[in-house]
Amino acid sequence: MNGKDHIPQSEIRNPKLAAFTLLEIMLVVVIIGMLLTVAVVRIQGSSDKARMTAAKSDIDGSLRTALGLYELDSGAFPTTEQGLKALVEKPAGAPVPSNWRKYLEKNSPPKDPWGRDYIYTCPGTHNAEGYDLLSWGKDGIESEDDVQNW
Repeated sequence: MNGKDHIPQSEIRNPKLAAFTLLEIMLVVVIIGMLLTVAVVRIQGSSDKARMTAAKSDIDGSLRTALGLYELDSGAFPTTEQGLKALVEKPAGAPVPSNWRKYLEKNSPPKDPWGRDYIYTCPGTHNAEGYDLLSWGKDGIESEDDVQNW
């Protein structure tokens, strides 16, 4: 009796079929590379949209709310000279609000998602009864990518 007579045929492995070939491994690496390339390209475009959305959220959300509360407490929005700093630090220059409190949790006015100051003007050119608030967007200059409250 041969030792192979007792081993079922299904358990005998062909050594050539037991491992991946170099061609199969290279094909998998190329496919993974292509998928990563597509993912990176999609993510890069999304970061600009995410920053635009964050700026819009700041302008229409937290800053609008803080400025509204400031106006309720003091009777007017901060002046252009006082700026957004009036939301985190009591203004020293006139008009000094009598019922001032800290309106933002930060210790300095927020920056836009590109790391620049928001541009605040009161009274506004576009909102004469209120204020203008904007970010110049990615390019940092007045252009089509600006985010504003008008």
